[in-house]
Amino acid sequence: MDARHQDIKAGHPHTQVVEGEIAMSLKQVAAGSEIDEKLAALLTNANAVRAIASAVEGTIGPKGLDTMLVDRFGEVVITNDGITILTKMDVNHPAARMVINAAKAQEEEVGDGTTTATIIAAALLSESVAQVMKGVPVTRIIDGVRMGIKRAIEITREKSLAVSGTADPLMKRVALIAGREHEDIADLVSTAANMIGKEKLLDPTFKLSDTVMAKEGADNEVFMGVIVDKERVNEQMPKEIVGARVLVVDDALEPEEIEEEALSTESGFARYMELQEEFKKNVRKIIGMGVNVVLVDRGVDDAAEEMLTDAGVLTVHRVSSKELRKAAEHVGARAIKRTGLKKEVTEIEKYIGSAERVFEDEKLEHIRVVGGKGKPMATILVGAATEEVVGERERIAKDAASASQAAIKGGVVPGGGAIELAVGREIQALRSQIKGMSAYGVDCVAEALKRPLAQIVANAGFNPLEKVGDVIAAQVERKSDSLAVNCDDGEVADMMDLGVVDPTLVKTYALKAAGEIAEAILRIDTIIKKKDESSGQAKATNEETPEMDF
Repeated sequence: MDARHQDIKAGHPHTQVVEGEIAMSLKQVAAGSEIDEKLAALLTNANAVRAIASAVEGTIGPKGLDTMLVDRFGEVVITNDGITILTKMDVNHPAARMVINAAKAQEEEVGDGTTTATIIAAALLSESVAQVMKGVPVTRIIDGVRMGIKRAIEITREKSLAVSGTADPLMKRVALIAGREHEDIADLVSTAANMIGKEKLLDPTFKLSDTVMAKEGADNEVFMGVIVDKERVNEQMPKEIVGARVLVVDDALEPEEIEEEALSTESGFARYMELQEEFKKNVRKIIGMGVNVVLVDRGVDDAAEEMLTDAGVLTVHRVSSKELRKAAEHVGARAIKRTGLKKEVTEIEKYIGSAERVFEDEKLEHIRVVGGKGKPMATILVGAATEEVVGERERIAKDAASASQAAIKGGVVPGGGAIELAVGREIQALRSQIKGMSAYGVDCVAEALKRPLAQIVANAGFNPLEKVGDVIAAQVERKSDSLAVNCDDGEVADMMDLGVVDPTLVKTYALKAAGEIAEAILRIDTIIKKKDESSGQAKATNEETPEMDF
């Protein structure tokens, strides 16, 4: 392993000691010492996960900083969004990719908490390696980790506070914390949640984050309707349609294709001309039905464009499948294929949706569909001053929206690392009930749960070992699970009083993901490069280990 991958930053002194042990063990293995060769895989994988965690841990908390990602063309992304950093990193090590895949799954499920999950997973592995080096069998550690994580999830749920509805003040606080204290974004998300309502937010098929869009030069806005991020096919088409009858074509609005070879024959050419005429007839038919807005998945034939323009039909083509689906749901339309246009008028009528107004915003270069007669839809439009910050503003708003929806679904817990520390104290108490060496695995969970607070404090410029100790003592003395550190002054403070709350689902999923990552990597005791199946020759032996390339 390249030496640069062992030079890993860490704020917590205990973690530095553990990582030092890992690095030393790797050197011993490389030097041919008497350490069990089976440990080589664990040591290498643990180091890879720590390297991944080191890339995101500096972003956590209110004082977390940004990361700059640069590609080979010099394109730059500046962000402190964990999932963005993880997915855009150049990573080759298989254990590191396991962490990233788990983070992607968490992002898909709850939309937030990937940094916390990664930090806890890395801490779990570091603690586990330290126990293995002391002679504790890996299988016993796995048993203890499994028990500890399961109990940690149960305790977190027990400590959860329910959110009464979209008007609950906790909703605004969740949006503000997940939105990195951007007041304007928190206001937008809270307004959208109120407009959509609790019932819709509880719908497992609906994601509030999908309603977010950021645009350079836009004003912050929330409205009932959807945006199609395209312009009219041509400027001769109307800019605005009031009382819209909308047809959604999930296909190209072009004649059916015919193979080139067939065109060279007389019958093939005759068939081609027949299809052309049939297509024009179908376009005239939908115009005659009063359709005045057409949204098309792919291209629009020149003849069809001319006919639609002459008829005053606002047409938009090459619409993304996601936007096409949202627009169809909002106006109550059913997507139709081009072959479906052959149907009778009475049948096509069932596919047509309607909206109060469809118009082009020339400044922002997109189409808005408002007042649809189908499912109510809200759009969160986030303004950005420059092109460089559009992506980051959108990511922040999506995090706030995901967290708000998760809070409605599963309630909230104190943030700032307070709940993890409180759960860790109870997990430590569980140790006395466990017989055998599995108790060491439970110890690993208890220690790993200190890590989020330690990193938040370190990022704020305070001594993590000192502050974690202060908070533990204060939680025990005051019998409060919501105490952590105010990152402005370094004093112990009640997170609920400060309004620092996180969705329970984000915390429980992060624990679950961290436990699964740690267990999966702990179970690996040999790394073998597969042979090149295309050539049938082995590329390496099990004495070689894959390399990390960040």
